[in-house]
Amino acid sequence: MAHQEHFQFGYRRHRDQDRQDPARHPVVVVGAGPVGLSLAIDLAQRGQNVVLLDDADRIGEGSRAICFSKRALEVWDRLGVGAQMVEKGVVWQVGKIFRRDEMVYRFDLLPETGHKMPAFINLQQYYAEAFLVGRVQQLPQIDLRWRNKVTALAQHNDHAELTIETPDGPYRLAADYVIACDGARSSLRGMVGAEFAGEVFEDQFLIADVKMTAAFPTERWFWFDPPFHSGQSALLHRQPDDVWRIDLQIGPEADAAVERQPERVRPRIERMLGHGDFSFEWISIYKFQCRRMQRFLHERVIFAGDSAHQVSPFGARGANSGLEDGENLAWKLDLVLRGQAPASLLDSYDIERSQAADDNIRHSTRSTDFIAPHSKQERRLRDAVLALAHDVEFAKRMVNAGRLSTPSVYQSSLSTDDVDVWSSGPVPGAAMRDAPLRAADGTLVYLTEAFMQAGGGFVLLERANGAAAPVPQGVRSLRIGGDAPLRDDEGVFAARYDATPGAAYLLRPDGYVAARFRHPTQAAVDAALARACGR
Repeated sequence: MAHQEHFQFGYRRHRDQDRQDPARHPVVVVGAGPVGLSLAIDLAQRGQNVVLLDDADRIGEGSRAICFSKRALEVWDRLGVGAQMVEKGVVWQVGKIFRRDEMVYRFDLLPETGHKMPAFINLQQYYAEAFLVGRVQQLPQIDLRWRNKVTALAQHNDHAELTIETPDGPYRLAADYVIACDGARSSLRGMVGAEFAGEVFEDQFLIADVKMTAAFPTERWFWFDPPFHSGQSALLHRQPDDVWRIDLQIGPEADAAVERQPERVRPRIERMLGHGDFSFEWISIYKFQCRRMQRFLHERVIFAGDSAHQVSPFGARGANSGLEDGENLAWKLDLVLRGQAPASLLDSYDIERSQAADDNIRHSTRSTDFIAPHSKQERRLRDAVLALAHDVEFAKRMVNAGRLSTPSVYQSSLSTDDVDVWSSGPVPGAAMRDAPLRAADGTLVYLTEAFMQAGGGFVLLERANGAAAPVPQGVRSLRIGGDAPLRDDEGVFAARYDATPGAAYLLRPDGYVAARFRHPTQAAVDAALARACGR
């Protein structure tokens, strides 16, 4: 794959390898995939020094994850790579579902305007990783070490110690915290003696990334029982560089080693496309799993991404939920390392992201059961829903070809329950919503950008009403309307947040709502901030 040749990196010996006693670092992140890279950048932007280890010396082969959600793009924007991702990626928001060759359902993932980031982009994972590595190289706080493979772990009261194998032999490192982002086959998971619990689905799916020139629209197309692949399902998605992702269900009995051979795959794709004018970029066969660790925190080792949980790829929940893990963890770990929050704040990472994992597994399992029914009864029900969906509204909503990733709403002790009455707006525990604003000179500024410019800490977001709301020490004020420098000319912010004059939202450093107030008082805001910091 020629376009990946420049994504290879060399091993370099580090002075830590010459020490008799292990060097001690605040944070060691294991695994330089999208989750590990993003988490390291997030911590570095907060002023933390991070050692990032990866056992390879190159960015992974093949497209792998390709669908990145609006929420993931907002995270990446804050990390300084959002614009690159969107520019290179294929932007889409419409999906179509077909039964045989008839469309039964069409959905739009972002029908409203006034958001900086699109609903989704498709982008090969190797590009996402390359942009993230480029950003890492700009940050002196991150020490990225290729061909450093963790082979042993020892836990102590106040730190963990890693043994690391390199081309020059082994050495040891100590860390206040180790974050395991080492993927579905995580070796660290075994080292802490943890297991995955959940369901492994027997159905098999063939992924082929093919390069071709095609006039298909930039939409997600999914077929049940298409004429070119009778009795099974198929998926088609555009990626950059004239590469298309094709996903074909091949059933539990198929011999994966045989079906993976290009000469077996080619006739299947030719039947689908009606021509043979394409070349293969990547072929893979997978069974999917909906599984998770019971706990994501194991003393000084914290698990994020695929090392902590796995879901089926339908719904693009894997990489996106991993990025949300990292976003949830980074600010909490930063406060704990600074001594500004108790270590017990990290328990809320386990609680909140376990809820999100359960949410993703539930959606993912339902999608899988609909796409690949286990029994004759399930298949009869599925086929009845598809038959009705063309004409009947309620049946359309039951069609499930993968419910696409959206941020979870946390039921968490960090949130302060509403006291006032709100008719809309993000509830405590929900992610902030974007809105278009105007600066004093009339230029367009998105709310997510204004939040970003507030510096990555807690923000009190207020619809201005004369006197400013009370802002605790260490919290940035972001005022909109009235005498404030940002205006809500179109009223979108006021509508999306049900923000009457004087109303305020306390936003956590990850952009989730900690509390909201119709008439904020010093005592109420202080109490909400203390709760959100786990104090």
